[in-house]
Amino acid sequence: MKWKGRQRSSNVQDVRGRKGGKTIGKMGIGGIIILVLYVVLGGDPQEALDQSGLGVEASPQTEYVESAQEKELAEMVSVVLNETEDVWHMIFREQLGREYQEPTLVLFSGTVNSACGSASASTGPFYCSGDNKLYIDLSFYNELKNRFKAPGDFAMAYVVAHEVAHHVQNLQGTTGKVHSQRRNLDEKSYNKLSVMLELQADFYAGVWAHYANSLAGIVEEGDIDEALNAAFKIGDDHIQMMGRGTVMPDSFTHGTSEQRVRWFKLGYETGDIRQGDTFNARNL
Repeated sequence: MKWKGRQRSSNVQDVRGRKGGKTIGKMGIGGIIILVLYVVLGGDPQEALDQSGLGVEASPQTEYVESAQEKELAEMVSVVLNETEDVWHMIFREQLGREYQEPTLVLFSGTVNSACGSASASTGPFYCSGDNKLYIDLSFYNELKNRFKAPGDFAMAYVVAHEVAHHVQNLQGTTGKVHSQRRNLDEKSYNKLSVMLELQADFYAGVWAHYANSLAGIVEEGDIDEALNAAFKIGDDHIQMMGRGTVMPDSFTHGTSEQRVRWFKLGYETGDIRQGDTFNARNL
């Protein structure tokens, strides 16, 4: 990916070295219990907090020494974020007739506090609709490379673009509609909605890659293959086979490897957000 020397985003907040998970604002014990239950049951803590407006502050900064690899990764994801801003500004103006509101990318190490609760590096990158921020511990790059066998800078770019896509969904009101169904559906039915939400985010990530290639010219030969490989390796079925040796479709929350690859490819090949309606697709 041709990212070196390109403009970085100004919407990056670096809290690496801060210790998360110590403060939960003014949340009562009831809120804490809800969060614990959500995590234990495999849910998303943000669904319990999206409507609360509760913010969570990080602990004071401690000394943090950035490695050379981390410095390069931080620069790269900042460039990728800037490229997503350019693409989504254009799409929102030309296809949706409105202005795009840029999210903030938070770089953290170890643990972090957000408006959606506390999370650790093991959670992986995530987006919090409660504060319009995406959170990434850069050690996930090594997870992609070593654990999931999905190396490459564009594999990491795909991850960033996917989390930004969740922000796009939030701006469109899609995220709120899905999360509002949590109380109305059983786990199996809600998981299906979650898969639709995640696959649409993969589609939007593909849309970004389409314009990153046709307009920005940052895509090099092999980059799309890196993204497709990453999408395949983090499919629910592939991850379950890695961890359990068996597949449980009713527990899928992000989609199969085949689905994730197919929806990313559709977004990349068309660049047309109108074709990303996973919620009404005949062939999900």
